[in-house]
Amino acid sequence: MRTLIIAIAALIVLLAAGLIWFAVSSMSPDTGDGPEGGFGDDIGSGTAVDSAARIEIEFLRQQVETLSEEIATLDSRIQTLEQRPAAAAPPPTFGGQPTNDAPENVGPNTIIDAYAQVVLIANRRKVNGKINVAGPRFLEQFLGRPRENLSDNCDPMTNPKLRAMLKTEQAGPIRVSMLQPALDSLRRVFANVESTDPDLYARINTAGSLCVRQIRGTRGRTSTHSFGLAVDLNIDGKLDTLGDGKTQLGLTILADFFRAEGWVWGAGFSREDSMHFEVSRQMLEQWRAEGKI
Repeated sequence: MRTLIIAIAALIVLLAAGLIWFAVSSMSPDTGDGPEGGFGDDIGSGTAVDSAARIEIEFLRQQVETLSEEIATLDSRIQTLEQRPAAAAPPPTFGGQPTNDAPENVGPNTIIDAYAQVVLIANRRKVNGKINVAGPRFLEQFLGRPRENLSDNCDPMTNPKLRAMLKTEQAGPIRVSMLQPALDSLRRVFANVESTDPDLYARINTAGSLCVRQIRGTRGRTSTHSFGLAVDLNIDGKLDTLGDGKTQLGLTILADFFRAEGWVWGAGFSREDSMHFEVSRQMLEQWRAEGKI
């Protein structure tokens, strides 16, 4: 049994080495300019995401975590078995399978199957880099209040200036209601996703965009959704669990495209909301300078 644990530990070392190698060789950032209308190096880079490499890295990382847990479990079993007669010892197991049996063949893990997989968000509070959130106070001063009274419900937008910019149209794989500059920006994001990773593009779904309401759990603080500047996305229609620090692997890939275009990912919020993507303060100020908003 001790020999088995040593073997598993060695395997963890090999997997960890593979993880580092993939991270260095396959995920090197793109040093080119951002997409048309984006922010380039000031906001983020890397729209040409190697999805296969990202998925492989996640698989390797999770294998390391699983094997580490297996070692702890086996060590606990050894301590228990050492206190029993030898005949009472059950056959050793590895990954839930008897060591003298071949593991069940569950088929290859394809890229397509991996997009909806739930994973931990690495460096969650740093995922947005230097991009700044446009908070409720800034948005109201910058654009005006979308409606006088807010509730927890999705109410109509009554601000005439904002309503004039509001459009309900198809943006890539989804139909949304957003301000025109945000809609144009969202189309650029999805065009980059489609050209780089069409399999991921085909599985993008939405949980909504425009919703004029106060932020959940607050009184009178205006949600970014109220301004038509945010959208909630998911893979295959499976909603993310709010605040658990985890997300679908496909959303971590999408976040790279949004960051390059100047959007904020809600995974970095105090209360993690990884389905949420919103226009950044820098983006709004740029649009104002260009006369778009």
